[in-house]
Amino acid sequence: MKLQVLFVCLGNICRSPLAEGAFRELVAQKGLSDSISCDSAGTHGYHIGALPDRRSRRVAADYGITLTHHARKLSSDDFANFDYIIAMDESNLENIQTQSYRSTGFYPEEGRVLLYRDFDDQADSPNVPDPYYDDMSAFEDVFQIVSRCGEHFLEYLIKEHNLV
Repeated sequence: MKLQVLFVCLGNICRSPLAEGAFRELVAQKGLSDSISCDSAGTHGYHIGALPDRRSRRVAADYGITLTHHARKLSSDDFANFDYIIAMDESNLENIQTQSYRSTGFYPEEGRVLLYRDFDDQADSPNVPDPYYDDMSAFEDVFQIVSRCGEHFLEYLIKEHNLV
C-alpha cells in the first residue's frame, strides 16, 4: 500500500507547495517514490487553479525542484484518501479538524493530522510562518524549515511503516 501525504496551508500557493516539492524530492532521493506520494491543498479557496507563488517557485528552483502544482481547496474526499494530513500552522490544524468533523462527523484519529513543525528539531514556534506578505528571504526561510521537517517526517514514516 502506498502512503498518501497531504500538506495543507491557507491558500495552497506558498508553504504547502514548497513542503510538497521538498518532501517529494526527499522521497525520491531515498528511492521511496513507489511507497510514498504527496499532494498539497489549502484550507481556503482563494487561489484555486493557480500555480504556486512565483517566489515559492523561484526558491524551489534554486534547489532543483520544479513546482507545477495547481492550488486546490481541501475537500471531504481528502479525509478518506490521505493517510497523513500535515498542517503548516495551528490555525490550519484547527480548520482541518473542523472540516473533518463537518465532512465525516468525526474528528481525525490521533496521529493522522499533524503540525509539520513537530518534526523540526530547530523549531522556535509550532507554526511554519506564512511568507506571503514578506520578501524572498522569508520564502528561503520557509524552504529551509519545510526541508528540515521533511527529513524528520520521512524518518518517522520509514520507522512507523517499516519502509526501505
